Amino acid sequence: MSSAPDALAAPLPPAEAAARTRGAFAALLRDPMGAAGLALVVLFALMALLAPWVAPQDPLRLDVANRFAPPSWAHWAGTDHLGRDLLSRIVWGARVALGIALTATGIAAALGLLLGLVAGYGPRWLDAILVLLLDSVNSLPMIMLALAVITVAGPGIPTLILVIVAISVPGYARLIRAQTLALRSADFVEAERAMGASGLRIVGLHLLPNVVGPLVILVSMDIPVVIMLEAGLSYLGFGVKPPTPSWGNILYDGFTSLRSAPGMVIAAGVPLVLCTLGFTFLGEALRDALDPRLRAGLRR
Repeated sequence: MSSAPDALAAPLPPAEAAARTRGAFAALLRDPMGAAGLALVVLFALMALLAPWVAPQDPLRLDVANRFAPPSWAHWAGTDHLGRDLLSRIVWGARVALGIALTATGIAAALGLLLGLVAGYGPRWLDAILVLLLDSVNSLPMIMLALAVITVAGPGIPTLILVIVAISVPGYARLIRAQTLALRSADFVEAERAMGASGLRIVGLHLLPNVVGPLVILVSMDIPVVIMLEAGLSYLGFGVKPPTPSWGNILYDGFTSLRSAPGMVIAAGVPLVLCTLGFTFLGEALRDALDPRLRAGLRR
């Protein structure tokens, strides 16, 4: 996962931060890579949402008599070793991949936002405890932690989401904490505090608008990592369980049937590459649109 430094861009007043956010979308569309990334993300999002209507056939329907069928009008991408329509499985695989990635990163971002705000604006003793816990989790090897949790809990979508959340929360929380520590001593925050504003009002109206932008950038750059992690674990048998359509499962089926149907690997690999490229381009463009100074602060 991406990691965050302890010092990022200088804090901005709420009005300037809101204006910068409103102009980010226009800047994103002016960037060719950003526009291409947005188009790919929208395409795969629509594919995932409309899977029941877009998929030409039932992705689980077996037709062993037509196993390894080449592309045709009946099966645009051919069939797999059990006669299942590959295009339908790829379309439903987009729903699985994006569902896991968006759910896991969304939960992790919400937890990281909460913990980061508490650590950055709360009492110092609580900050020290949270930083110790976050650093302890962050020091664990990502792959070893994932395999350990999956071995104990068993493979499946809930376990995958749990692993991704556990891996992602420390990075998000450290990012929000760094931003909050920089903002809590800003002039406009001190002015609000001098006028008797409550801590909840300061956090909600002054801190939150400034820290959400960098978090959105980090999440958008982590989504392709999560998609690849899900596909890799599913390929190894530690992720989504068959026969649920998953790009990782399709890649594994294609690898085991490489001599009989080499096109299966290509059929599953192309959407995986395009989806990860789309989110990567979008994340890079968002970073530049929201604040080019984050280029030196955020590292993959």
